[in-house]
Amino acid sequence: MAQDLRNLFEKDKLTQNAKMSEGHEARFLEKLDKAMPVENKSSGFGFLNIAASVVILLGLSFGAYQFFKTSPVEPVEVENTNLKTLGDVSPDLKKVEDYYLASINLELSKVELTPQNKELFDGYVLRLQELNKEYDKLLEELNENGPNSITLDALIENLKLRLNLVMRLKDKLEEFNDDAFEQEIT
Repeated sequence: MAQDLRNLFEKDKLTQNAKMSEGHEARFLEKLDKAMPVENKSSGFGFLNIAASVVILLGLSFGAYQFFKTSPVEPVEVENTNLKTLGDVSPDLKKVEDYYLASINLELSKVELTPQNKELFDGYVLRLQELNKEYDKLLEELNENGPNSITLDALIENLKLRLNLVMRLKDKLEEFNDDAFEQEIT
C-alpha cells in the first residue's frame, strides 16, 4: 500500500500536460452553485449601518475634543472683591495655604522659650512679622488686580520662606540649647 510519492509524480508527468475539456469549468461551477448556493445578503441596512457608524464616530470625536480642549487647571475668574486668602481663589491653593500655615504654627508651638534663647527667638519673630506684612501686601495686590500667576507664586513663596525661617529657628534653638547644656556640664 505504501508508495513513494516521488515515483507517483514522475509517472503523472505525462498526464499533467492534458487539458480539460471545453466547458468543464462552467459545468463545475454550475454543480458547485447547486450544491452550495451563494446567498445574496444585500439589504437596505448596509447604508444605515455605515451612517450609524459615521454618527457614532463624529460623536466620540466631538466628546474627545471637548474633554481634551480644556486644560487640567483652568484659570479661575474671580471678582476683585471678597478675596481674603489663597483659599478664596481655588480649593487647591487653599490646601497649600492651610498646609504651610499649619506647619508654621506646629513648629512654632514646639519651640521652647527660655530667658537664655529669648533674644534669638525675638530676632526670628521680627523677621516672621516682616514676612507676614509682605504676605498681607501680596493679598491686597491679589484683591486689587485679581489672581495672576506672579502674585499667586509670590504668596506661596512667602509661605515657604516663613516655614523655612521657623525651621531654621528651631535648629538654631536646638544648637543654642546644646551649647548651653555643654557649658553647664563643664
